[in-house]
Amino acid sequence: MDFDLIVIGSGPGGYVAAIRAAQLGLKTAIIEKEHLGGICLNWGCIPTKSLLKSANTFHSLKHAEDYGLIAENIHFDFLSIIKRSRNLSEKMRKGINFLMRKNKIEVIFGRAKIHPGKKVIVFKENEKECEYTSQYIILATGARSINLPDLPQDGKKIIDYRQALVLSELPKRLMVVGSGAIGVEFAYFYNTLGTKVTLIEKLANILPTEDSEISQQLELSFKKSGIEVLTSSSVFKVDTSGKDLKVSIKGPKQERIIETDVVLSAVGVTPNVELLGLEEVGIKMDRRGSIIVDNFYRTNIDGYYAIGDVVHGPALAHVASSEGLTCVEHIQGLDVEPIDYGNIPSCIYCSPEIASVGLTEKETKEKGYDTKVGKFPFSALGKSTINGENEGFIKVIFDAKYGEWLGCHIIGTGVTDIITEAVIARKLETTSHEILKSIHPHPTLSEAIMEAVSDAYGTCIHI
Repeated sequence: MDFDLIVIGSGPGGYVAAIRAAQLGLKTAIIEKEHLGGICLNWGCIPTKSLLKSANTFHSLKHAEDYGLIAENIHFDFLSIIKRSRNLSEKMRKGINFLMRKNKIEVIFGRAKIHPGKKVIVFKENEKECEYTSQYIILATGARSINLPDLPQDGKKIIDYRQALVLSELPKRLMVVGSGAIGVEFAYFYNTLGTKVTLIEKLANILPTEDSEISQQLELSFKKSGIEVLTSSSVFKVDTSGKDLKVSIKGPKQERIIETDVVLSAVGVTPNVELLGLEEVGIKMDRRGSIIVDNFYRTNIDGYYAIGDVVHGPALAHVASSEGLTCVEHIQGLDVEPIDYGNIPSCIYCSPEIASVGLTEKETKEKGYDTKVGKFPFSALGKSTINGENEGFIKVIFDAKYGEWLGCHIIGTGVTDIITEAVIARKLETTSHEILKSIHPHPTLSEAIMEAVSDAYGTCIHI
């Protein structure tokens, strides 16, 4: 064998798996068809958060007088905002390249196709194809934007998240179809810079997988900021023949046509499994097109594994990384436990931010739990008042019988940095007693967690 392990795809699942394999003594190679870091680093997590930081800073500067500061003639350079995000991605991509060299991982650029017998063929542009063998092969090829028949992407008028990151000019009007994390983050970014944004969601609430009270609060916030939110609505036709796009929308009561400059399709992602050789090897997939794996990411063919967005589960960078670690450590015989997918934190970086873990209140009712629910508004929190960002609240849900922490859902500024307390507490099977008896520093955002837990048990001091 040329290698002990070959990883196909260098996103947050692939490169983390490769590094951990190298640490454990495996001769490792990673194959990447485009850029190290995958979608997350180059076209997802990192550049989008850079854009959102620029938008948030611009918003804060416009309200400088609220902090006793004077900032006049505040404006922005849209192309400089875009350039900053691309530069940050490039800088972090160089960091991944350094880690590859540091861990003596061979990086092979090209398109990979697996073959029976644990072989990988790599096709390189204008070069002869190369064949490699490996004892283990991990597929980590990620996912891409779904291209719907009624919303065919052309990369100019109807775009996906990649094009939305590098527009050459700020559109006057933008329609965002789909209100998951990608949709609401781009809606916030462009609206903050002055674009007239319309957000379309097929289901009854935006962010339909979040707790309904969180979704409703974000909808109120968006509408207050000038975003037009249309729920229970869907696009069934787009006329791109003229200068203005004419988008036909089917709503709960009537059909209407909305004119816009650009449509961003943010309806979800689909696994990158085409031309990968799965059929030739005999690797099974489910009806959604995801690769079927067990708790340790083994496919049905010995020696072939899959992690990240190509398998069923949350399409999140931190999930892919954890799957990569679990997979490699199991390959090497370490005593590892399967990932608890019921305790995965979700973070959304629009403003206000959203963070959650565990069951929603609706899900607890469907499962038959008798619950204690506590809430605490950031308007009553000292740190939020100091920050001048006191919109939103925290909601906690406990099992009334045993005290199990069933769910935690937060909307507000900076909440993505405090959700980990709930994640760790749930992992340790912590009850309300341990939270309430753990002193939280003042003034901090984390105090809101303690206050919400207190509210669930009728002992809250500050509301």
